[in-house]
Amino acid sequence: MFEPDNAGSAPRIWEVGALCRAIADALQARFNPVAVRGEITGFSRASSGHCYFSLKDAQGQIRCAMFRRAASALDFMPRDGELVEVQGQLGVYEARGDLQLIVEGMRRAGQGALFEQFLRLKAQLEAEGLFDAARKRALPAMPRGIGLVTSPGAAALHDVVTALRRRVPHIPVVLVPALVQGTQAPASIVDALSKLYLLAQGQSALGGNLTANRDAPPAIDVILLVRGGGSIEDLWAFNDERVARAIVQSPVPLISGVGHETDFTIADFCADLRAPTPTAAAEMVSEPRATWLGALDLLAGRLQDGLQRQVDLRHQRLDQAAQRLGRPSGLVARQQLRLGGMAQRMRHGLLLKMQRLAQSHQALEAKLPHVVQRGLAQQRERLERAALRLELLNPQLVLQRGYALLTDMQGQPLCRADQVRLGEAVHARLAEGELDLTVAPRRLL
Repeated sequence: MFEPDNAGSAPRIWEVGALCRAIADALQARFNPVAVRGEITGFSRASSGHCYFSLKDAQGQIRCAMFRRAASALDFMPRDGELVEVQGQLGVYEARGDLQLIVEGMRRAGQGALFEQFLRLKAQLEAEGLFDAARKRALPAMPRGIGLVTSPGAAALHDVVTALRRRVPHIPVVLVPALVQGTQAPASIVDALSKLYLLAQGQSALGGNLTANRDAPPAIDVILLVRGGGSIEDLWAFNDERVARAIVQSPVPLISGVGHETDFTIADFCADLRAPTPTAAAEMVSEPRATWLGALDLLAGRLQDGLQRQVDLRHQRLDQAAQRLGRPSGLVARQQLRLGGMAQRMRHGLLLKMQRLAQSHQALEAKLPHVVQRGLAQQRERLERAALRLELLNPQLVLQRGYALLTDMQGQPLCRADQVRLGEAVHARLAEGELDLTVAPRRLL
């Protein structure tokens, strides 16, 4: 039983969920949005991409959740023990009744002004297209020479040189020293890159003792810009706009290997490729010589196997051809035998033709007299018939029957009476003799 208070009324009875929501509403109205500074502890990233951790200091601790969308915007990897500043919404996780901070943004503590400056420059250069993936170039598989920009006294130089000597001792490396920290570092880096660009473009304008052989400087196919890890202040030279614009002017692929794996600089975004460490940058351009030698051995083995297969195939074809050809003497003998058979068949055929021709000649001689006689008789008979027909047409026979052939004095035959006039002379040919006549009037009997 609830006892009434001094006012005589019992306290309100809440549902658990309603009480959690009421507390959340009070927190929302009183604190949100809220910014908190603290040390990360118990950091974990779920497969969903959400991050869970706690922020603590000497006096207290609060649970935090950072959902995937906000976590994907981070430019560093949070780690336990790291001091950070976060912004978010304070609320209650009703399922457990826990106080919880939903983190919407995070940055390393103590770097607020520099971090804001970094974000502004990053947004500006990104808008100009300096970070576009389309302008990024692939690394050469076998560079003829490697350009290197770093501090001569930095540990990064030792790491890079050690990796290159171990993996590709045959590739020349051209070191152009530069300051990598401090106010003078950006200008020094830009100057060093410019010298390497000239060499990469085929101009031996480095001067000094930058190469072992100034008369024949090595070709530069890739450039490494490296520096070891440090705070944001230590790496600030690589967030300089001058350095960023110099990087995108590189005539050959450029790798940025600045800081540790969790460190990001503007130079990383402008470079063709970012390496998590200086050593990793060296390894990216130095496929071990043993790997290439192994590949050459493999190719040589394949080539030898291929050649051997071709030789075996040619030998097999040669054996088959030799079996078909046989011994030359045997081939000549077979050809001679074949020619002898052909000659014998030719002689036999010629003999048969001569015999047939002789038989035809004898038959012709036997039949020729009879054929000639019969032909002469036929021709004689035809001649006699033609002579008879010709005789029947002879006008002399007509004249012998009492007819006469009349012509005018010019010798033209007279066939009609109207061809002559009275008193005109005509010529008459009789069966025997000829007469000249004069046309006279016809007398009536």
